[in-house]
Amino acid sequence: MRSTPIKALAIFVLLFSATALVACGESAEEKAKKEVCDARTEINTQIAKLQSLTLSTNTPNEAKASFEAIGNSLKKIKNAASKLAPSRREQVEAGVKKLESEASKIVSEVSSNLSVANLEAALTKFKSALSTFGANFKQALAPVGCS
Repeated sequence: MRSTPIKALAIFVLLFSATALVACGESAEEKAKKEVCDARTEINTQIAKLQSLTLSTNTPNEAKASFEAIGNSLKKIKNAASKLAPSRREQVEAGVKKLESEASKIVSEVSSNLSVANLEAALTKFKSALSTFGANFKQALAPVGCS
């Protein structure tokens, strides 16, 4: 008679454990989507920082740090993309490739012919390019559907 309550308890523990494992488990695609969404949030934060830059002695360091953070986030998105559904993966990979190219172009354009005399014009050009980058960024990663 004593073994029946023990068996019942053992069965309950096994069922509860199995249910907990199923309920808590995320698929690889869900984890990848979360990684992409987290990286997307970080890029949005960096774009906002870059757009709010004003001329100061620390502007180049702040811009560099933000672009490095954007680069790191794009790498995270590229790594996570391989775990997304094929159609979504293709869209994200194409978007990231385009964004990497745009980011390089922005840095190249702003850093060429940079002098003290044209800093204000360079900053204006930089912010304009950044606006385009931000819009393209949102469009490129829209298929991920972060909410």
